[in-house]
Amino acid sequence: MPTSIPNGVSLVEFKPGTLRFLDHVPAHPPEEGFVWMFLDRKALNSQWSVIQNAALCLGGSCLLDLHCKDLCNENHPSHYDFTSVYDLVLFRRLATAEEVQQELHAQAENAATQTPVSFQRISTRALGFVVFDRLLISVHPEACFTARLFIDRYLSDAVTMEAAQASSRNRLPLSPADLMLRMLNLMVDSYLDLRRKLTLQLEHWQTELLNPRTEFSNWTALMTARSELNTLENLCEEQHDAMQEWLDTLREQPVVPANQAEYDSLIARTRDVIEHIDRVRHHVRRLEQSAETVVQIHFSAQSHRTNNTMRTLTALTAVFLPLNLITGFFGMNFEFLPLIHAPSGLWWALGSMALLASGLSVYFWHKRYLSRSGSN
Repeated sequence: MPTSIPNGVSLVEFKPGTLRFLDHVPAHPPEEGFVWMFLDRKALNSQWSVIQNAALCLGGSCLLDLHCKDLCNENHPSHYDFTSVYDLVLFRRLATAEEVQQELHAQAENAATQTPVSFQRISTRALGFVVFDRLLISVHPEACFTARLFIDRYLSDAVTMEAAQASSRNRLPLSPADLMLRMLNLMVDSYLDLRRKLTLQLEHWQTELLNPRTEFSNWTALMTARSELNTLENLCEEQHDAMQEWLDTLREQPVVPANQAEYDSLIARTRDVIEHIDRVRHHVRRLEQSAETVVQIHFSAQSHRTNNTMRTLTALTAVFLPLNLITGFFGMNFEFLPLIHAPSGLWWALGSMALLASGLSVYFWHKRYLSRSGSN
């Protein structure tokens, strides 16, 4: 008996050049194409019977209990595992702006709300993919944009091809693995789109840190941002390891000559996903190094300005020290001192002091002890 599809679960059948929604789980896998089942993680626990029935009828095997727990875990890191019948891929995508706002609203009293908006986007959600030969089961966060975006895109492509009756290259996915890799590529591209915002925010902080006329006060936000960058780098490492293991397993599988083109396409798409992950990881490392460098430059500039100030004060002290010596000498309480009773003694003393101060000032100015560079 075919199993009907409950609310919260969607079933799409892909065939060459077309797709359709199903209202029940077929008893057998399609001869051509494959079936995609996607659902929210929130509805996962109540739909295990439907999922296991679809896995048995369309994939040939039920899911292992350990893999079921992994799919239910919304905090699971990116990971890859496999059996003799199916592959399991867990992947973390960036949270959308709406998801970030909901999270911040729920944690309004948390200090992390002081983090700049661009770094608040470094919040992730776990997606799970179970890849059979003729079945793809994907578990998404609630109201996930990824599944709906691909459905809308492929519906549009199918309608366009049917209306034009074109014989051009089919843009629909050819296999469950192909569809999964396309979704992973979209999720990694969202990390690439975030690079510009992160770079602009760090450049703004760099300008503040290196401006001698302003006092930088966003140290908490900067330290939090550096921590978020480290988190993002760890996420990229997990994603890279998962996809590299998937690629290694894919290369070890025997290839039927008739499926060589599809196999080559999967290899190319997997390499593309890994290359995009590497680009994100390298950019994050550059941002971390840039943030570390600008902080060091800031403190070096502060030390340089302090040294300039102390040098100027030392030079001024050296200018007035001989004057203090002269006034101290003529202020001694002795009856016989030179120039004490002379009518011109005061002018001689003042002239000597002025000449000495001027000479020392010119000397120190020539040595640049009393000058300041324009950058200071």
